[in-house]
Amino acid sequence: MLRTSFRPPEQICAVRSLLRHRATLARYAGSHVQHLQKALTQMNLQIHNVISDLTGLTGLAILDAILAGARDPQKLAALKDHRIKASHDTIARSLHGDWRDEHLFVLQQALDTWRHYQKLIGQCDEHIHQQMAQFDSKVDLNQHPLAANRRGNKKPQRNEPRFDARTELYRLCGVDLTEVPGIQVSTALVLFTELGPDFVTRFPTAKYFSSWLGLCPDNRITGGKIISVKTRDVKSRAAMALRLAAQSLWHSKDYLGECFRRWKARLGTPNVSVTQSAFLTEPPPRFRQRET
Repeated sequence: MLRTSFRPPEQICAVRSLLRHRATLARYAGSHVQHLQKALTQMNLQIHNVISDLTGLTGLAILDAILAGARDPQKLAALKDHRIKASHDTIARSLHGDWRDEHLFVLQQALDTWRHYQKLIGQCDEHIHQQMAQFDSKVDLNQHPLAANRRGNKKPQRNEPRFDARTELYRLCGVDLTEVPGIQVSTALVLFTELGPDFVTRFPTAKYFSSWLGLCPDNRITGGKIISVKTRDVKSRAAMALRLAAQSLWHSKDYLGECFRRWKARLGTPNVSVTQSAFLTEPPPRFRQRET
């Protein structure tokens, strides 16, 4: 059993624990965004249906103004950022409601708690960066600097680390994993912390690696007949990250995108579990489902 198991080095395990803790904090912060939306709905305010990101610049500015005592919808709508597509009148119409004290108190509590978790996530990112800085480099950034992202994704994705994780991963792995279609910085960071930089040498072939991830068919044979080809129930964050990366290839105009669309047309849409969220976290026991 020990010979067939895989465990990354202890230094990698330390960063892995921090990244898993960060994912838990991000999940907790997301639940308090839902509390914000519930408090607004109870006051008959529909701003969260007009602005897609309630915790963005415009959403936070309006929430802070409401909690500071502002009630005029026109003045609140004037706080919108120029990048918001909704018009001034649309935002103003969504800010007509009843300002009950108990709901305002809940709104204040939820906003304070969300900001507290954002502070904890920032501290966790700083500690992860310090841990990764202690790793040996596989490439000299002075001689071989990291090239610009050819896909042009300048805007950071939601819940990305608050440090230059792409450059750190390039220094530690020797290659830019984000050049692979579907692999974002957060996905590459999960793969690094779950597998390590030299995991390729730990598996004899790609088939061994796929079997360890639980991504290959598990043929159940009885009487010389295959009765089931479902994949094994493996709780692997690396496999979950690769599944999410594959799902993002639907609009990709390259070889992997064409391969994904061809396989999806032949095999059908997989039943992705609700627990496979962007946070890549271990779900609570009552939400766990069998991966298919």
